[in-house]
Amino acid sequence: MARFQYEKVAPPKGLRDLPRYLKELLGGFFFRLFYIFRLVWNAGPWTTVILLLIAIFNGFVPVITSLLTTEILNELQTVIEQTALGKTVGSFWGSTILFLLIFFFLFKIFHRVVGRISAAATRIAGEKVVLYVKCMIMNKAKEIDVSAFDIPDFYEKLENANREAGVRPITILQSAFSVVSTVISLISYVIILSTALPIATLCILLVSIPGAIVNFYYRRKNFEYMRRRSKERRQLEYYSKVVTNKDLVKEVRIYKLTDLFVLRFKEVFARYYAGLRKLIVRESVLNVIVSIAAAVTNCIFFALIAIQVFQGKIKIGDYTLLTGAITTIASDVSTLISTSASIYEGTLFIDNLISFMKEEPTVTASVAPPRKVKHGGKHVIVFDHVSFRYPGTEQDVLHDINLTILPGETVVLVGLNGAGKTTLIKLLTRLYDPTEGRILLDGHDIKEYDPNDLYGLFGIIFQDFGKYAFTVAENIRFGDVERDADEETVRAAAVNANADDYISRLPDGYDTPLMRYFEPNATELSIGQWQKLSIARAFYSRSDILILDEPTASLDPMAEQEIFNQFDRLRHDKTTIFVSHRLSSATVASKIIVLEYGKVIEEGDHKTLMSRQGRYFELFTTQAKRYVGE
Repeated sequence: MARFQYEKVAPPKGLRDLPRYLKELLGGFFFRLFYIFRLVWNAGPWTTVILLLIAIFNGFVPVITSLLTTEILNELQTVIEQTALGKTVGSFWGSTILFLLIFFFLFKIFHRVVGRISAAATRIAGEKVVLYVKCMIMNKAKEIDVSAFDIPDFYEKLENANREAGVRPITILQSAFSVVSTVISLISYVIILSTALPIATLCILLVSIPGAIVNFYYRRKNFEYMRRRSKERRQLEYYSKVVTNKDLVKEVRIYKLTDLFVLRFKEVFARYYAGLRKLIVRESVLNVIVSIAAAVTNCIFFALIAIQVFQGKIKIGDYTLLTGAITTIASDVSTLISTSASIYEGTLFIDNLISFMKEEPTVTASVAPPRKVKHGGKHVIVFDHVSFRYPGTEQDVLHDINLTILPGETVVLVGLNGAGKTTLIKLLTRLYDPTEGRILLDGHDIKEYDPNDLYGLFGIIFQDFGKYAFTVAENIRFGDVERDADEETVRAAAVNANADDYISRLPDGYDTPLMRYFEPNATELSIGQWQKLSIARAFYSRSDILILDEPTASLDPMAEQEIFNQFDRLRHDKTTIFVSHRLSSATVASKIIVLEYGKVIEEGDHKTLMSRQGRYFELFTTQAKRYVGE
C-alpha cells in the first residue's frame, strides 16, 4: 500500500540555508492553499465568485466610511467657523452636508444588505463544501485497500480527514477573503496617511514584524504539538464516546465503569493540556510585549497629529481620518498577521485530507486490460503455496497453503479460533493479496481480474456481518444492489433463510426500519434475527460462489442445520464454502479442510477424516461428547 507521510520542513542551519527554508515553507503553504481553493471552487464556483466580490467591496467599506465622515465633520467645522464670524450659512436642506449624510446613510444600508448576502453565501458555500469533500472521501475510501484499515496511522488519517475536511476549507477560504479585504483597506489607508505622516506607516510595519514572527512560529508549534499528541486526542474522544455509546451503555452501567472512564479522560486531558498550556502562555506573553510596543507607537503619532490640529494646519475631520488611518493600519497589519498565521495553520491541518487522497490502492488488476470473470459458470479455485501476514506484522497468519476447490464442491473450513479460516476467505475474495504464492481462478491468477468484477462472483456472509439502518427489504437487497428489486424475490430470499416468519410479525413487515438511529418507530433485532437477515442477503445475491463465514453462530443447532439444508437444496451446483465451529455441518461436505496455526493439516470428507483419527476426529468427537453429555 502506498504511504504518504507529512514531511516537516527542516529549519535553516544558517543564513545560507534560509532561502531554501523559506522556499520549502512558502511552497508548501501555497500548494495547500491552492488545493483548498480548488476544493471550494469545485464545490460551488458561483458562490466562490460572489464571496470574492463581496470581499473586495468590504475592503473599500472602511475607507469610504472614513472619507465620508471626514467630509461631514469638515463641512460642519466650516459652518461653525462661518457662523462664529457672523456670515450667512444658508439652508441645511440644500447644503452639501445633507447630500453627504444621504449618501452616507444609503451606503450604510447597502453595506448591511451586502453583509446579509455574504452570510447567506458563506453558509451555502459551507454546505456545498461539506457535501463535496465528504463525497470525495467516501468515493476514495471505496478504492483504498482493505488492508489499509488495519493500520492505525491510516485510520487516524481517515478520521482526521473526515472530522476536519468539511469545516477547514470554508474557514480558510473565509480567512483568505478576509486577507483580500484587509489588504485593500490597508493600501487605501497607507495612501491617505502618507500624505501627512509618511514615516508613520513605516514605523507601524516595523513594529508589527515581531508579532508576525511570533504568530507564525506558534501556529506551527501548535500544529506540531497536536500532531504529536494525536494519540491522546483519540483517547479523549474514545473515553467520552464509550460512556454514551448505545451498544455499550448496559455493560458500562452494570459494571459501574463510568467513573473509571471519566478518571481516564481526566488523566489523559491533564497530560494533553499541560503542554498546550505552556504554548498558550508563552505565545500570550510575547504577544503582550509586541502589543505594548505597537500601542506606544500609535500614541506617539496620535500626539503629532493633535499638534498639527492645534497649530491649525489640519481640520478636526482630518484628525479623525488620520488617527483612524493609524488605528486601522495597525489593526489591519495585526489582522493580516493573525489571519495569515491562521490560514497557515489551517493549511497544515488540511494535510490530513491531502495525505488521505494520495493513498493509492495496490489491489488492482495486474494486466491491462484486466481479465473478465465468466459469471454464471463453474469455477476451479487453486491456492498455490500461499502465505500471508497482515501489514505491519512479521508472523504469517497463513503459511504455504496448497489446496484445490472444484466446481460444485461444498467445502467446510475447520479449525480453532486463530487458525486462519477467515483470512483464507479474505484472500480468496481478494480483499487482501497473498504475501507469497498465488491464487488461481479458472487457471489464471486472480490478480489479473478486475477487482470489482471479481467481487461480483461471491455471495458472502462474514462473521462480523453488516447491520444497516435501513428497512428489512433494503437490508436484503444489499446482497445485489444492481439487481432489479421486486417484492417476491426479496420474500423468497427471506423464506430460504427462515427469516420470513419473524419479518411478517414486525410492525411494517418488510418495510420496517431497523436500528433506532433515525426513525422513532424503528425496530431492534436480536443477533439471531440479524444473522438470518444476513443469510437472506446471501440468498438474494446471484453469485457463483457462496461463502459463509460462521453465518449461523448465533442460531441454535436445529436452526443452523436447517440453514445448511436450505443452502444444499438451493445452491444448484454452485461452489459453497462454509466456516463453522459446529462440526455437525461438516458431515455433508464434499471436502473438509482442517487448518491449524495457519497451515492445512488435514483434507478429505467426513468419513475419510474420521477413519484417520487425526485432528478432525479429535475435534468432532470432543464436540459430540459435549452434546451427548448435555
